[in-house]
Amino acid sequence: MSRKCQITGVGPIAGNSISHAHNKTKRRFLPNLQKKKIWVQELNRFVTVKLSTSALKTLDKKGTAELAKMVREKKIKVN
Repeated sequence: MSRKCQITGVGPIAGNSISHAHNKTKRRFLPNLQKKKIWVQELNRFVTVKLSTSALKTLDKKGTAELAKMVREKKIKVN
């Protein structure tokens, strides 16, 4: 599975590591992904998703209706 949030689609971005001597080398900034089991009231079951912490905060604020919609449309794979 790729390093990508299943809810927001946030993935790695590229940038530079800069040393004290100001030498630049390429590096990747990875998103803070967590694997969570979330109770979805609309589906009456638990759904395991891989999501970023910012998406988790948004899910807490707005609810799980959007997550249920994505599961029904098969955008999120459920075991």
